[in-house]
Amino acid sequence: MRFAVLGPVRLWRGDVELNSGAPQQRALLALLLAYAGRPVSLDEMVDVLWGQDPPSSSVNVVHRYVGNLRRLLEPGLPPRAEGGWLLRGAGGYRLKADAGTLDLLRFRHLVEQARSAAPAQAVEQYAEALAVWQGEAAAGIPAEVRSRPVFAALELERIAVALEAADVALEHGGMAGLLPALRAAATRHPLDERLQARLVLALATTGRQAEALDTWQAVRDELAEELGIEPGQELRAAQQRVLTETATDKADEADETGEADTVVRPAQLPADLAVFAGRRADLAKALALLDGDALRTVVISAIGGMAGVGKTTLAVHWAHRVAHRFPDGQLYVNLRGFDRLGSAMDPAEALRSFLEALGVPPHRIPVAVDVQVGLYRSLLAKRRVLILLDNARDAEQVRPLLPSSPGCLVLITSRDRLPGLLATEGALPMTLDLFPAEDARESLARRLGEERVAREPRAVDEIVERCGGLPLALAVVAARAAAHPAFPLSAIAAELRETPATLDAFADGDPAVDVRAVFSWSYRSLSAAAARLFRLLALHPGPDVSAGAAAALAGEPVRRALNELTRASLLTEHAPGRYVAHDLLRAYATELVKDSEDDRDAAVERLLDHYTQQAHGACRKFAPFWVRPELGRPVPEFEDDREALAWFTAEHPVLMSVVELAAQGGFDTHGWQLAWALERFLDQQGHWRDCATVQRLGLAAAQRLGHRAAQAHLHRALARASARLGDYHVAWPGIRRSLELHEELGDPSGLATAHRSHAWLLDQVGRYEESIQQAERALALYAATGNPAGEASMLHALAWTHIRLDQDCRAATYLQDALIKLNGLSNRYGDAGVLDGLGYALHRMGEYDRAIVYYRHALTLYRDVGDRYNEIGTLRHLGDSHRAAGDHDAARSSWQRALDLVDEVVDPATADEIRDKLLHLDLPDLVGAERRVRRSCRGGP
Repeated sequence: MRFAVLGPVRLWRGDVELNSGAPQQRALLALLLAYAGRPVSLDEMVDVLWGQDPPSSSVNVVHRYVGNLRRLLEPGLPPRAEGGWLLRGAGGYRLKADAGTLDLLRFRHLVEQARSAAPAQAVEQYAEALAVWQGEAAAGIPAEVRSRPVFAALELERIAVALEAADVALEHGGMAGLLPALRAAATRHPLDERLQARLVLALATTGRQAEALDTWQAVRDELAEELGIEPGQELRAAQQRVLTETATDKADEADETGEADTVVRPAQLPADLAVFAGRRADLAKALALLDGDALRTVVISAIGGMAGVGKTTLAVHWAHRVAHRFPDGQLYVNLRGFDRLGSAMDPAEALRSFLEALGVPPHRIPVAVDVQVGLYRSLLAKRRVLILLDNARDAEQVRPLLPSSPGCLVLITSRDRLPGLLATEGALPMTLDLFPAEDARESLARRLGEERVAREPRAVDEIVERCGGLPLALAVVAARAAAHPAFPLSAIAAELRETPATLDAFADGDPAVDVRAVFSWSYRSLSAAAARLFRLLALHPGPDVSAGAAAALAGEPVRRALNELTRASLLTEHAPGRYVAHDLLRAYATELVKDSEDDRDAAVERLLDHYTQQAHGACRKFAPFWVRPELGRPVPEFEDDREALAWFTAEHPVLMSVVELAAQGGFDTHGWQLAWALERFLDQQGHWRDCATVQRLGLAAAQRLGHRAAQAHLHRALARASARLGDYHVAWPGIRRSLELHEELGDPSGLATAHRSHAWLLDQVGRYEESIQQAERALALYAATGNPAGEASMLHALAWTHIRLDQDCRAATYLQDALIKLNGLSNRYGDAGVLDGLGYALHRMGEYDRAIVYYRHALTLYRDVGDRYNEIGTLRHLGDSHRAAGDHDAARSSWQRALDLVDEVVDPATADEIRDKLLHLDLPDLVGAERRVRRSCRGGP
């Protein structure tokens, strides 16, 4: 009998080949042959044939196959007889075999002979051993069975022997006889780089250099297509050896002719960008590094920034500008730190390329990396060389490539900020920002021509805006416009407008300039935690995100992940603890999270929980008398009202987006709870339009839930915000509905607040007597519920109504009573508001000096809290009192300070009013004079 498993599974009796039966039975025979005479347990047989889900009859089936094989091997064997080939033992079966009957054992026998033979004979025996193989191991059995480890191990054995044989032949000769077997093994395993590297060298050694290089290119293409990687170091070294003809005899010939000692001045810089534009300040800073005695030391500049911001473009342009100052040459290497295929260059590979560029023959380059570093630095000693290390992954990749002697300039580009290099090597950081609009327009003009850009300024402005100042995006769009010179730029702008939330408009067939592809190289270099956080940040709706909100999104601590994203320039920490991403990066993250398996709804709910809890915690300090609902979740404790206002102010734009996110996502409970918590901040800081928007969304959420207490509160809040905007057709029905609901719910605290707002509404339309009635009802309810802060707020409100009735003395009395109520409550907002009111009442009564004192006390409190909005109002009042008192310089100072604080974009009317005061400062104060003449009350508090 003879058996074969190194190729198709076959067996012969004499010269006659036998049919081994059905596929499963043939697979069992293959398993017995792979064990090569060793026992195979029943469990192993079942596992190999059926995997994790065997039938209940599997053992019986195995016994039936064994019986069939025995009768096939020995046709005359009686039933249940064991026979002489397929034997029972050790809880299973084994097939009797030796090197004369089984190809696997013959292969192993020949390999052992080769290992013990002299090199010349060894190559022949290795070739004979490998020739035993007739294809892939166990061919012809079901694919799922052939994938089992027992058969994979045979293939690995073949590869190991092929590598052994190739190494012996490359060192001692005889490759021609081995080449067919080596080629067959490499064909069977096209992605094994060790095997392919030997094949490339084998072809070159046998005089087939062109075929060797073709083979290398084919392997490279296969690796890229199948695995998405570039060839590794061993395979690249094989190609380099073929290219440079580094066979031993060639090296000896080079030594004899002295060619290796030729002085080499490398000039490896890539071409400068012909349409380089902008970056004047950055370039000036860069050139300044070489002023004076800079080159007495090694100058290292690390250029960082996000993907596509133009780091390499600037570095190459800079290098060309100063290349003449480095007469000993320029070295360049792309370290592939953020490569599209993810294969960062090993520093040893870069070192070898530099050493060769500096004239070191490949065969003289030391093997040990530390020795290579020493040789490299020795060669650069007393030489002035510019070295551009492009696209570095991290400091560890760069350090071996740094010279140690003065006179060299090292430029490094990286998406990582390389903090280790800054700290230990003294590298000078330069972080590139996005193009300002002026540079972006210049870039387009250089690429498309001044005339074409000048012809459509509006379209150019839109293109610049939608590219977000990212040079790569501008280059992609400009390339499209240049390819279609007849297209108006307005059409190009329209394309960008039609895909505002995606990167489709910036796609390109070349991965090097495809914005999506370039971003992906940074993304693929991230740890799993940082990559997940980057995706989830796309769910955050605001313009920036705090570290706390990021942690809520992820549901875990994120400090390390945030640091990693910042180092990779995928995020920017624009303020302590607050992070922002470029709009195009956000679009990329949005694409990623949509295609991921992340639990997006759970992440959004955690985010909304975070903002709701934070907002209610801040509201507790900002408006301590304000009635708040029970959230059923812990609320953070803010230190004081100043910290609460700072949080509200920082998060204001984010909170607006968060409320909309809750509405769009159906998170109605979060929606009304957020609206409730935000009302006091938005109202007191003058964000009335935002307040109306938030209250409208919150009320709709409460109505969908049927939450009547929330509806009662939010009807009132929306009524107040609407009245602030002059929208009384919404305000009146809203306040009436709020009063009705609070009455029905039997909620005295809520009812007090509703009467308070009703009084304020009546006051705004001049219905003062009715306003006083409502205010007194609110005052009585606050007193009944034991809310002194609420009582103080109503006394304050009554005072302003009486001021409008020209009853300034009575107003002052109300305000004094309010101060008494506030005593000991640590309510700086309440105190400041009442003090400002007292100042106003005293001013109207002609007590300007006393009014100034109260205003100053109010200013101190508003500044302590950080409340710029109300500080502006009090400064306006203070200026009025100074003017009335005849101190025009002090009035001018107060009004100018107020004007300095006003956001003219948000509040142009206030800015105009203050300018008008300043303009007419030296004119007679006719209003004040008239008030003094008709003053009816001379007493004061």
